[in-house]
Amino acid sequence: MALLSPPDAPAPYARVKQHLKEGLAAGRWAPGALMPSEAELVAQFGVSRMTVNRALKELQAEGLVDRTQGVGTFAARLHRVSSSLTLRDLHEEITSRGHVHHAVVHVKRAERAAPALAEQLGLAAGAQVFHTLIVHHENGVPLQCEDRYVNPACSPDYLAFDFTRTTPTQVLFETTALWRAQYSIEAARPTHEEARLLQLAPDAPCLVMTRRTFTRDAAITLARLVHPGTHYVLQGEFQP
Repeated sequence: MALLSPPDAPAPYARVKQHLKEGLAAGRWAPGALMPSEAELVAQFGVSRMTVNRALKELQAEGLVDRTQGVGTFAARLHRVSSSLTLRDLHEEITSRGHVHHAVVHVKRAERAAPALAEQLGLAAGAQVFHTLIVHHENGVPLQCEDRYVNPACSPDYLAFDFTRTTPTQVLFETTALWRAQYSIEAARPTHEEARLLQLAPDAPCLVMTRRTFTRDAAITLARLVHPGTHYVLQGEFQP
């Protein structure tokens, strides 16, 4: 006779799912890493393949894993996992509206980090950093001034990419193990240089985001993203 589980015991698929979610949260599998196979989970938990498949399907529906038929299950990257912050590529955002994106690169070089910048990236003062300054346009209109510094240890080939054909965000999504992000948003006036690049009056209101991203062990990038205030509205909805 089969043993019955206690009335409040989680369903078998829920135990498998929770085990994998806890492992992802603890960093047991890095973003993009291959996770245990269905056969391994069947053996570990003593459940059916159907039970394991249900757990993996639910994790996939929640955006926590990627599954490739005949290959396996992979930990999803942070920009697809986060439920509180979506790091969306600007090119994708613009093209999703049916508009044309193009970028003008004004700075693309290696520099020595000043003390304040070095501290933000967890580097020694004077250490080498990569610096790009890019203005993104939507249908020919300047939409964002992106001033970005990158830790070379996290993306050694960063400066080799053509940022008129891809974006720094996309490059860093693909070449680094993005783990967490910090950001702040404020209404502010642009600097003189930002106003010139965005074709704005010096006192034009702007939406300014400052964002740092990290691997588990190091800071990847520090970016200042300046947007003309007339092009953006922050909206939300609340329903009790």
